[in-house]
Amino acid sequence: MTAEKRKYRFLFIQPFQLSTGGKFADKYHSAELPKEQRLRMNYLNIGHLLEDVEWDFHGGPIAPYGDWAVETREEFCHVAAARLPIVREACESGKYNAIVLLGGGEPGFLESREIARQYGIPVTSCAFSQMHIACMLGNKFSVIDFTETHNMFYYDLVVRHRLTGRCASIRNINFYHARPGVEDANTIDKEREKALRGEPSEAVERTVKEAVAAIEEDGAEVITFGCSDVFWLQSFLQKRLHAIGWEVPVLEGYSCAIVLAKLFVDLGVDASGLNFPGERPRQWRRKKVF
Repeated sequence: MTAEKRKYRFLFIQPFQLSTGGKFADKYHSAELPKEQRLRMNYLNIGHLLEDVEWDFHGGPIAPYGDWAVETREEFCHVAAARLPIVREACESGKYNAIVLLGGGEPGFLESREIARQYGIPVTSCAFSQMHIACMLGNKFSVIDFTETHNMFYYDLVVRHRLTGRCASIRNINFYHARPGVEDANTIDKEREKALRGEPSEAVERTVKEAVAAIEEDGAEVITFGCSDVFWLQSFLQKRLHAIGWEVPVLEGYSCAIVLAKLFVDLGVDASGLNFPGERPRQWRRKKVF
Protein backbone atom coordinates (compact mmCIF):
# COMPACT_ATOMS: atom_id res chain seq x y z
CA MET A 1 0.00 0.00 0.00
CA THR A 2 1.47 3.35 -1.03
CA ALA A 3 1.84 6.23 1.39
CA GLU A 4 -0.75 8.27 -0.54
CA LYS A 5 -3.44 5.69 0.21
CA ARG A 6 -2.73 5.45 3.91
CA LYS A 7 -5.24 7.31 6.02
CA TYR A 8 -3.24 6.84 9.22
CA ARG A 9 -0.29 9.21 9.70
CA PHE A 10 1.19 8.58 13.13
CA LEU A 11 4.14 9.85 15.10
CA PHE A 12 5.51 7.59 17.82
CA ILE A 13 7.38 9.42 20.58
CA GLN A 14 9.57 7.67 23.11
CA PRO A 15 9.52 9.09 26.65
CA PHE A 16 13.29 9.59 26.62
CA GLN A 17 16.52 8.60 24.94
CA LEU A 18 19.94 8.05 26.44
CA SER A 19 23.18 9.52 25.20
CA THR A 20 24.98 7.09 22.91
CA GLY A 21 27.87 5.47 24.73
CA GLY A 22 26.53 6.21 28.21
CA LYS A 23 27.20 3.64 30.91
CA PHE A 24 23.55 2.65 31.22
CA ALA A 25 22.47 3.20 27.62
CA ASP A 26 20.60 0.39 25.91
CA LYS A 27 20.04 -0.07 22.21
CA TYR A 28 16.31 0.58 22.40
CA HIS A 29 16.67 4.05 23.88
CA SER A 30 19.56 5.27 21.73
CA ALA A 31 19.72 6.34 18.09
CA GLU A 32 21.80 3.41 16.89
CA LEU A 33 19.00 1.27 15.43
CA PRO A 34 16.54 1.83 12.56
CA LYS A 35 13.13 3.10 13.61
CA GLU A 36 11.47 -0.29 13.04
CA GLN A 37 13.71 -2.01 15.57
CA ARG A 38 13.54 0.81 18.09
CA LEU A 39 9.76 0.81 17.98
CA ARG A 40 9.28 -2.93 18.08
CA MET A 41 12.23 -3.57 20.37
CA ASN A 42 12.88 -6.63 18.16
CA TYR A 43 10.20 -8.69 19.86
CA LEU A 44 6.84 -6.95 19.86
CA ASN A 45 4.53 -8.42 17.27
CA ILE A 46 3.03 -5.18 15.99
CA GLY A 47 4.28 -5.12 12.41
CA HIS A 48 0.89 -6.13 11.03
CA LEU A 49 -0.72 -3.17 12.79
CA LEU A 50 1.55 -0.77 10.89
CA GLU A 51 0.96 -2.07 7.37
CA ASP A 52 -1.64 0.63 6.69
CA VAL A 53 0.14 3.36 8.66
CA GLU A 54 2.54 6.01 7.42
CA TRP A 55 4.61 6.60 10.51
CA ASP A 56 7.59 8.40 11.94
CA PHE A 57 9.52 7.74 15.12
CA HIS A 58 10.94 10.26 17.56
CA GLY A 59 13.37 9.00 20.18
CA GLY A 60 12.12 11.50 22.74
CA PRO A 61 14.13 14.03 24.70
CA ILE A 62 17.59 13.24 26.01
CA ALA A 63 16.91 12.21 29.60
CA PRO A 64 17.54 15.44 31.56
CA TYR A 65 18.19 13.71 34.90
CA GLY A 66 21.05 11.38 33.87
CA ASP A 67 22.03 8.51 31.55
CA TRP A 68 19.81 5.77 32.98
CA ALA A 69 16.23 4.62 32.36
CA VAL A 70 13.33 6.31 34.10
CA GLU A 71 11.81 4.68 37.20
CA THR A 72 11.00 7.26 39.89
CA ARG A 73 8.31 9.92 40.07
CA GLU A 74 11.00 12.61 39.91
CA GLU A 75 12.45 11.15 36.71
CA PHE A 76 9.00 10.78 35.15
CA CYS A 77 8.32 14.44 35.88
CA HIS A 78 11.52 15.48 34.11
CA VAL A 79 10.81 13.51 30.94
CA ALA A 80 7.13 14.52 30.90
CA ALA A 81 8.04 18.20 30.68
CA ALA A 82 10.78 17.53 28.14
CA ARG A 83 8.46 15.57 25.82
CA LEU A 84 5.80 18.31 25.53
CA PRO A 85 7.71 20.57 23.06
CA ILE A 86 8.09 17.55 20.77
CA VAL A 87 4.33 17.00 20.85
CA ARG A 88 3.62 20.65 20.08
CA GLU A 89 6.09 20.71 17.18
CA ALA A 90 4.52 17.54 15.74
CA CYS A 91 1.05 19.08 15.92
CA GLU A 92 2.20 22.31 14.30
CA SER A 93 3.83 20.40 11.45
CA GLY A 94 0.47 19.23 10.07
CA LYS A 95 2.02 15.87 9.11
CA TYR A 96 0.15 13.63 11.53
CA ASN A 97 -3.43 12.76 12.38
CA ALA A 98 -2.55 10.93 15.60
CA ILE A 99 0.29 10.79 18.09
CA VAL A 100 1.20 7.66 20.05
CA LEU A 101 3.20 8.19 23.23
CA LEU A 102 5.44 5.23 23.96
CA GLY A 103 6.46 4.16 27.45
CA GLY A 104 4.31 2.34 29.99
CA GLY A 105 4.28 5.22 32.48
CA GLU A 106 2.92 7.62 29.81
CA PRO A 107 4.73 10.76 31.10
CA GLY A 108 3.08 13.94 29.84
CA PHE A 109 0.01 12.15 28.48
CA LEU A 110 -2.72 14.46 29.78
CA GLU A 111 -0.69 17.56 28.94
CA SER A 112 -0.06 16.19 25.45
CA ARG A 113 -3.79 15.66 24.95
CA GLU A 114 -4.40 19.26 25.98
CA ILE A 115 -1.85 20.49 23.43
CA ALA A 116 -2.99 18.23 20.59
CA ARG A 117 -6.68 18.93 21.04
CA GLN A 118 -6.07 22.48 19.83
CA TYR A 119 -5.12 20.90 16.48
CA GLY A 120 -7.80 18.19 16.44
CA ILE A 121 -5.19 15.45 16.83
CA PRO A 122 -5.87 12.50 19.15
CA VAL A 123 -3.10 11.26 21.44
CA THR A 124 -2.93 7.74 22.83
CA SER A 125 -0.60 6.14 25.35
CA CYS A 126 0.18 2.67 26.60
CA ALA A 127 -1.30 2.54 30.11
CA PHE A 128 -4.48 4.40 29.16
CA SER A 129 -5.05 2.21 26.10
CA GLN A 130 -4.36 -1.09 27.85
CA MET A 131 -6.64 -0.31 30.77
CA HIS A 132 -9.59 0.79 28.69
CA ILE A 133 -9.35 -2.09 26.23
CA ALA A 134 -8.98 -4.52 29.14
CA CYS A 135 -12.25 -3.21 30.58
CA MET A 136 -14.02 -4.22 27.36
CA LEU A 137 -12.66 -7.77 27.59
CA GLY A 138 -13.35 -8.68 31.21
CA ASN A 139 -14.70 -7.42 34.50
CA LYS A 140 -11.29 -6.81 36.07
CA PHE A 141 -7.68 -6.63 34.91
CA SER A 142 -4.37 -7.05 36.69
CA VAL A 143 -1.05 -5.38 35.87
CA ILE A 144 2.27 -7.22 35.77
CA ASP A 145 5.05 -4.75 36.48
CA PHE A 146 8.62 -4.50 37.72
CA THR A 147 10.23 -2.53 40.58
CA GLU A 148 8.47 -1.32 43.69
CA THR A 149 8.95 2.33 42.74
CA HIS A 150 7.42 1.91 39.31
CA ASN A 151 4.53 -0.10 40.79
CA MET A 152 3.48 2.86 42.90
CA PHE A 153 3.83 5.30 40.01
CA TYR A 154 1.57 3.01 37.98
CA TYR A 155 -0.82 2.75 40.93
CA ASP A 156 -1.30 6.51 40.57
CA LEU A 157 -2.13 6.04 36.87
CA VAL A 158 -4.91 3.58 37.72
CA VAL A 159 -6.33 6.17 40.12
CA ARG A 160 -5.91 8.98 37.56
CA HIS A 161 -7.83 7.04 34.94
CA ARG A 162 -10.59 6.29 37.49
CA LEU A 163 -10.26 2.54 37.06
CA THR A 164 -9.61 1.46 40.64
CA GLY A 165 -12.89 -0.45 40.56
CA ARG A 166 -11.79 -2.40 37.49
CA CYS A 167 -8.14 -3.05 38.45
CA ALA A 168 -7.82 -6.24 40.47
CA SER A 169 -4.16 -5.78 41.37
CA ILE A 170 -0.65 -4.74 40.41
CA ARG A 171 1.76 -7.63 40.78
CA ASN A 172 5.50 -7.11 41.04
CA ILE A 173 8.08 -9.45 39.47
CA ASN A 174 10.87 -7.40 41.13
CA PHE A 175 13.39 -6.74 38.38
CA TYR A 176 15.12 -3.42 37.78
CA HIS A 177 16.95 -1.17 35.35
CA ALA A 178 20.67 -0.72 35.85
CA ARG A 179 21.23 2.51 37.78
CA PRO A 180 24.10 4.34 39.47
CA GLY A 181 25.11 2.60 42.65
CA VAL A 182 23.20 -0.60 41.87
CA GLU A 183 24.95 -1.82 38.75
CA ASP A 184 24.78 -5.42 40.00
CA ALA A 185 20.98 -5.32 40.26
CA ASN A 186 18.97 -8.06 38.61
CA THR A 187 17.96 -6.20 35.46
CA ILE A 188 14.96 -6.78 33.22
CA ASP A 189 17.18 -6.19 30.16
CA LYS A 190 19.24 -9.29 30.94
CA GLU A 191 16.09 -11.36 31.34
CA ARG A 192 14.71 -10.15 28.02
CA GLU A 193 17.86 -11.10 26.14
CA LYS A 194 17.92 -14.57 27.74
CA ALA A 195 14.29 -15.22 26.84
CA LEU A 196 14.77 -14.05 23.25
CA ARG A 197 17.72 -16.41 22.89
CA GLY A 198 15.46 -19.26 24.00
CA GLU A 199 17.16 -19.62 27.37
CA PRO A 200 15.31 -20.05 30.69
CA SER A 201 14.26 -16.70 32.14
CA GLU A 202 13.35 -16.10 35.77
CA ALA A 203 11.35 -13.05 34.66
CA VAL A 204 9.13 -15.28 32.53
CA GLU A 205 8.64 -17.73 35.38
CA ARG A 206 7.77 -15.00 37.87
CA THR A 207 5.37 -13.45 35.37
CA VAL A 208 3.51 -16.71 34.88
CA LYS A 209 3.34 -17.25 38.64
CA GLU A 210 2.00 -13.76 39.34
CA ALA A 211 -0.48 -13.86 36.45
CA VAL A 212 -1.95 -17.14 37.68
CA ALA A 213 -2.16 -15.71 41.21
CA ALA A 214 -3.88 -12.59 39.83
CA ILE A 215 -6.47 -14.84 38.17
CA GLU A 216 -6.98 -17.25 41.06
CA GLU A 217 -6.61 -14.90 44.01
CA ASP A 218 -7.42 -11.38 42.75
CA GLY A 219 -10.22 -12.06 40.30
CA ALA A 220 -8.41 -10.77 37.20
CA GLU A 221 -9.96 -11.75 33.87
CA VAL A 222 -7.46 -9.84 31.70
CA ILE A 223 -3.71 -9.37 32.17
CA THR A 224 -1.88 -6.17 31.21
CA PHE A 225 1.65 -4.84 31.71
CA GLY A 226 3.13 -1.77 33.38
CA CYS A 227 6.51 -0.53 32.15
CA SER A 228 7.17 -0.90 28.42
CA ASP A 229 10.34 -2.79 29.28
CA VAL A 230 8.13 -5.72 30.33
CA PHE A 231 5.91 -5.66 27.22
CA TRP A 232 8.13 -8.34 25.69
CA LEU A 233 6.66 -10.77 28.22
CA GLN A 234 3.24 -10.64 26.53
CA SER A 235 3.81 -13.39 23.97
CA PHE A 236 5.57 -15.65 26.48
CA LEU A 237 2.80 -15.23 29.04
CA GLN A 238 -0.05 -15.66 26.57
CA LYS A 239 1.44 -18.94 25.35
CA ARG A 240 2.05 -20.27 28.86
CA LEU A 241 -1.43 -19.39 30.14
CA HIS A 242 -3.03 -21.01 27.11
CA ALA A 243 -0.95 -24.15 27.65
CA ILE A 244 -2.23 -24.60 31.21
CA GLY A 245 -5.82 -23.86 30.26
CA TRP A 246 -6.41 -20.22 31.21
CA GLU A 247 -8.38 -18.51 28.41
CA VAL A 248 -7.36 -15.02 29.45
CA PRO A 249 -6.45 -12.12 27.13
CA VAL A 250 -2.94 -10.76 27.67
CA LEU A 251 -2.42 -7.19 26.45
CA GLU A 252 0.63 -4.99 25.93
CA GLY A 253 0.63 -1.25 25.53
CA TYR A 254 2.09 -0.68 22.06
CA SER A 255 -0.55 -2.71 20.24
CA CYS A 256 -3.35 -1.21 22.30
CA ALA A 257 -2.17 2.37 21.74
CA ILE A 258 -1.90 1.85 17.97
CA VAL A 259 -5.34 0.27 17.69
CA LEU A 260 -6.94 2.98 19.82
CA ALA A 261 -5.31 5.72 17.73
CA LYS A 262 -6.76 4.13 14.59
CA LEU A 263 -10.19 3.99 16.22
CA PHE A 264 -10.11 7.70 17.08
CA VAL A 265 -9.07 8.56 13.51
CA ASP A 266 -11.78 6.31 12.05
CA LEU A 267 -14.45 7.88 14.25
CA GLY A 268 -13.16 11.38 13.61
CA VAL A 269 -13.13 12.15 17.32
CA ASP A 270 -10.71 13.63 19.80
CA ALA A 271 -10.72 14.31 23.54
CA SER A 272 -13.69 16.27 24.85
CA GLY A 273 -13.30 20.03 24.90
CA LEU A 274 -14.96 20.01 28.32
CA ASN A 275 -12.23 17.77 29.69
CA PHE A 276 -9.48 19.73 27.90
CA PRO A 277 -10.83 23.26 27.41
CA GLY A 278 -8.88 25.85 25.43
CA GLU A 279 -7.62 29.03 27.00
CA ARG A 280 -10.80 30.99 26.16
CA PRO A 281 -13.62 28.50 25.47
CA ARG A 282 -16.78 29.91 23.88
CA GLN A 283 -18.88 28.11 26.49
CA TRP A 284 -18.01 27.51 30.12
CA ARG A 285 -19.61 25.76 33.07
CA ARG A 286 -20.36 27.46 36.36
CA LYS A 287 -20.01 24.21 38.25
CA LYS A 288 -18.02 20.98 37.94
CA VAL A 289 -19.47 17.97 39.71
CA PHE A 290 -17.99 14.59 40.70
